[in-house]
This record gives sequence, C-alpha cells and structure tokens, in this order.
Amino acid sequence: MKAGIEAASAGGLLTIDLDAIAANWRTLRDMASPALCAAVIKANGYGLGADLVARALHDAGCRDFFVAHLHEGASLPPEVTRDSRIFILNGPPPGTCEAMAARGLIPVLNSLDQIAEWRAMAAPAALQVDTGMSRFGLSPAEFRALLADPNGLAGLAPVLLMSHLACADTPEHPLNVSQLACFESCRALLPDLPASLAASFGIMLGRPFHYQMIRPGAALYGVNPTPGCSNPMRPAIRLQGRIVQTRWIAPGDSVGYGARFTATAPTRIATVAVGYADGFLRAGSGRGIATLPSGEALPMVGRISMDCLALDATGLGEAALPAGTAIDLIGPHISLDAAAASAGTIGYELLTALGSRYARHYVGGQAGHSA
Repeated sequence: MKAGIEAASAGGLLTIDLDAIAANWRTLRDMASPALCAAVIKANGYGLGADLVARALHDAGCRDFFVAHLHEGASLPPEVTRDSRIFILNGPPPGTCEAMAARGLIPVLNSLDQIAEWRAMAAPAALQVDTGMSRFGLSPAEFRALLADPNGLAGLAPVLLMSHLACADTPEHPLNVSQLACFESCRALLPDLPASLAASFGIMLGRPFHYQMIRPGAALYGVNPTPGCSNPMRPAIRLQGRIVQTRWIAPGDSVGYGARFTATAPTRIATVAVGYADGFLRAGSGRGIATLPSGEALPMVGRISMDCLALDATGLGEAALPAGTAIDLIGPHISLDAAAASAGTIGYELLTALGSRYARHYVGGQAGHSA
C-alpha cells in the first residue's frame, strides 16, 4: 500500500475501526441466520478503503461481496477473491463480459440486453427483477416472459434472484409490503434459486424480507438502520479536525464568506482545517456542531469553506485551544447520522464524500497503522 498522509501534516484525522465493521457484520449475520450475510463494499468500501474493509470482513467469515462496477471487483485483494463470490451490481458494461468472466466476477443482470450478451459466457450470474423502484432490473413482465421462453435461461447459470427495496428506511411505507409481494410472485417461478431482497434497512423489516441472503452496506459502517431507535451498530469511524487558530471578535464582526454569521457579543472563534474539499459538506454551514473529546459542544458558525470551518468557542472562555488541538466532527459525542442530518443529508453521502486529504488511521483487523 502507498504511504498515506502523515497526521502531523493533515488538517484532519479519519480513524477507521475495522473490528467495529466486522462486529457489525456478525451482528447482522446472526440476526438473519440461517440466511447468508453478504457485504456491500462499493464506492471504495463506502469511502473507507475497500481493500482493508474487505480483508476484515473476509476474516470475519464473509464470502459474498457486492460492488457497483467491474473495476471495483477487479481491484479487490486476491486473499479475498480466491474463495469469495464478487457480485457486480451494475452488471457487465457492453463489451466487458469476457473480462468479467475471466476474473470470475458475477454480474447482476439487470436488462435483457445484459442477459443476451452474458449468455455466451455460460458462467454464473445473478438476476435482478424490479419490484417497484424503477431503477435496475427486469420488469416483472420481462422476467415472466424470459422464463416462459424454453431457452430463456440458456447460458446464464443463475445463482441468485434479487431485488432492492425503495422505502425500507420508512418501515410503515406501503411500498415495502407491495415490493415483498411482487418479489414473492417472481420468486415462485424459480423456487429453488436462492433469493435476496434486503439491504441494511430492509434487514430490520423482519424475517420475511431476509430470504437466503441479506446484503448490508451502510449499516456495516455505523449508519443506523433503525431510524428513531437506538443504533444497534457500532460506530466505525471517528473524524477529527485540527484547530489552526483562535481569535476573539467584537460585536458586529462577521465570520466567513457572505458574512453569514455576525457576532452580537464578544465571541471566540476557532478555525478548523476541514472544509468541503475534505467532504465535510457545505450544506452544514451554521447548523452542525463539533465537540471536544470531553464532550463540550462547539457550534459551527458562518459558511463551511473549501479548506476550513469556524466554531463558536465562546463557552470555553480563555481555556487553552492551541493550534493542532483535535476537535471531533464525528465521534463519541456526535454520531455519523447526526453529523449528516446537520447537513440535510444521510450517513451514506457523508461517508462516501470523505476526501483524500485526511490522515487515515486504521485500527483492528490486520491494520493497526496509518494510511
């Protein structure tokens, strides 16, 4: 692995707990047993490093992995791929079937065109049916027509039938039950083929949604799959920014671009070297908080800039905040979901946005090093 950014030279430190990711996988595996528990590691392991995340999950016992693109599957470490199934969610791009088959990767076939091109490979594939999301997969009518054709499955060697839920993060949404019924009607046409419907939030809808495989992604990395309830997942990351300087400003002084924040009393401002170029979203301007390791909350004020953000540290008085002091942006006192909500988004987006300018420190698994 290439040497990463040293902590002393970076504006922020991203600590990634591989043991927590593995523990989250085991929690979900046990919840859905006897169903298989796969792991979704697309988007570079949700931004956390697919190679080390995959190794940690493989060591925990995972043998089924999902990525979005061919290159993501092809770049996984051989110690993971040698005895695992790697599914490519977007299927084979045109002209890549031979390369995908040669690497032993398993496409999720989402369209009749993909099916037609894959037939010549006579290699394993997953079939996806669209049960109500209108995104990926064969329509139920296309699926039924495929199976009605005596040669419909010729050359496909299907190993999995799958679909994806649109509203699993809203358990009471009627589309969940509707999609389950649609999937069940399609599955009845191939009753011996293993099936998979539930990702992170869908797992929490209960056993009828589990089938023979669950496919957690975000929950592995600490996103709460039970909205409104305590998070059953262990936090997998800690994001800390470094203070560059502090200053007192007078009433009437403004902070940052657009003078969005104006002091109404003497105010102590701490400038932190993390901004939207680091994936800490500008939409959180003036809405989020950071915390000291001891738990004191410091509100964010003004606009989040490309390379920095500002905190109101007035409540600390003259307490020392020397340059280099680490401030938690995500950590023991502010969850990933809370940090994302302050930017009007979800943990998925915040995780995958975290940029390349942090010093990264991996703990647990086979890591125990910085990258």
